[in-house]
Amino acid sequence: MSTNNKDVEMQKLVEPASSEAPSAPVTKPPSSGGSGKAVSSCALYSFCSVSMVLVNKSLASSYNHLIDGDLNILLVVIQAVVAVVAVEFCKKMKWVEYPTFNMATAKQWAPVNIMFCGMLFTGMASLQHNSVPMVTVFKNITNIVVSVGDYYCFGNTVEGLVIMAFGLMLAGALLAARNDVAITGMGLFWMISNCCTTAGYILYMKFATKNVKLSKFGMVFYNNVLCTVFLLPVTLVNGEMSLFLKTEAIHNFDYGWKNFFAGFVGFFLNFASLNCVSNTGPTTYAIVGSMNKIPIAFLGWYLFNAVITSQTWFFIAVSMCGGFLYSYAKIRASKKKSKERLG
Repeated sequence: MSTNNKDVEMQKLVEPASSEAPSAPVTKPPSSGGSGKAVSSCALYSFCSVSMVLVNKSLASSYNHLIDGDLNILLVVIQAVVAVVAVEFCKKMKWVEYPTFNMATAKQWAPVNIMFCGMLFTGMASLQHNSVPMVTVFKNITNIVVSVGDYYCFGNTVEGLVIMAFGLMLAGALLAARNDVAITGMGLFWMISNCCTTAGYILYMKFATKNVKLSKFGMVFYNNVLCTVFLLPVTLVNGEMSLFLKTEAIHNFDYGWKNFFAGFVGFFLNFASLNCVSNTGPTTYAIVGSMNKIPIAFLGWYLFNAVITSQTWFFIAVSMCGGFLYSYAKIRASKKKSKERLG
């Protein structure tokens, strides 16, 4: 059919008959699908994130006493390789679709992994030079930095109640850390570096999910391929690979199976993270990440007999209040937008 014929047919459909009065436009109420998507993507991300921490905790509690050092980066590489195998298997089975590896696309996605590697290294260095409570304080400051970046980079406004929620969570972390306020210049440097790389990672991930023309599973593929490329040489330089090869006590089926399962969970976590930041935004993604510490604390106590101190109880209570306030602020803002559309 020619273009002109199509235009004529479309004109017949659009133009009302001369004998009939044009019908009044009908205003449709906004669909609740968007909010449902946001809630489900946050829930999936939270579930996968908590599961990943618990699986790695299980690995650490079972095998760390057999290893003379740590294999943190090597475990990330192993889990990335498993995730690549999983997503490629799904592609072979025709369950998902994404294009074959392309260097131009890899270059577009590479900053996400560079920021991730920076976040990983600076996070480890922060824990070496600072107490856990002080690192928690800066994690809450990172949420504020992400929110500011979200406003300047993507134009997402920050409601007053959201600022109150941030302030409440930060105040709670500061009060919980009041007995561990000691900080060195080197410790401050690494915490600021971690704050910047974490915020950069979350914000660029949002940019990449909007601008890189890939399905979510294609993003999972590139994310894990590039993670392996960047981090595998590091394990050779820092001695983790040689330590792994020399430690025969962990060369067994159980250790391999647990790492494979962790990689499988990592595959879902990758998808859930990208889905969450795409459907909600960097600020909500960061807040959900902070709130994940609450179920992790309870499950750690139940499964691994971890001690919950009075400081931790206080932090949990304040974090929950901050999380509820943030949720209420977002629900109120969503209702306000719906009214504006209808009005």
